[in-house]
Amino acid sequence: MARLLFQEDSYIKEFDATVTRVSDNKVFLDATAFHPRPSGGLDADRGVLLLPSGEQVDVTDVVIENGDVAHVVKRVEGFRPGIRVHGVIDWDRRYRMMKLHTASHILAAVLYNKYGARVTGGHIDPEKARDDFEINVEDWKNAISEAIEEANTIIGRCLEVRIYWLPREEALRIPGIVKLADKLPPSIEKLRIVEIPGVDVQADGGPHVRNTCEIGAIRLLKLESRGRRRKRVYYTLAESSS
Repeated sequence: MARLLFQEDSYIKEFDATVTRVSDNKVFLDATAFHPRPSGGLDADRGVLLLPSGEQVDVTDVVIENGDVAHVVKRVEGFRPGIRVHGVIDWDRRYRMMKLHTASHILAAVLYNKYGARVTGGHIDPEKARDDFEINVEDWKNAISEAIEEANTIIGRCLEVRIYWLPREEALRIPGIVKLADKLPPSIEKLRIVEIPGVDVQADGGPHVRNTCEIGAIRLLKLESRGRRRKRVYYTLAESSS
């Protein structure tokens, strides 16, 4: 399994790594800053890999394959196990998803704390996010709209977003650590924790911003009912000064 550099520092834009294997149109590395799909509901990073010759090859997709990170490249000529490559992620794309991802944690925390709502699914791409909530409230549209307003107030407080690791048993003793309905984190010895003090503590392996002020503000796009208790919210972010 590649060392996941984005879990150590979400702001790593470039990195060096060794090719471990090549399969079809996929390159595997011993370390990567590229975030793969479908991990955390985020779309995959894009970017380039530079060969020792200086040739630049586009990374068109990044996926989890048999527990490892596969970098789908435009061409595999020049890649072979043992060579060193330089990776560069599409930072604008990544940063937009980081802001939306952190915003989704805040919105989920507000809805969980007020209504016990759990996330049943979702997806984040650079332009928008979609979250499904299991929520049992008669006026659910108003409840979600008000939750977005509260989330924006929290975002505007410029809170630090902390990342740290805890032993699994210790982490799972934290109330609300898992807000995904019917899903626990994988059975690993340590869990990566994302904490926004006073707002949310969540086991999460994806990239986040360092401060809520970087997010800007959540802007509601659309609300849909997907069943008696399952409600879907689409949102994007208003422009920020970051």
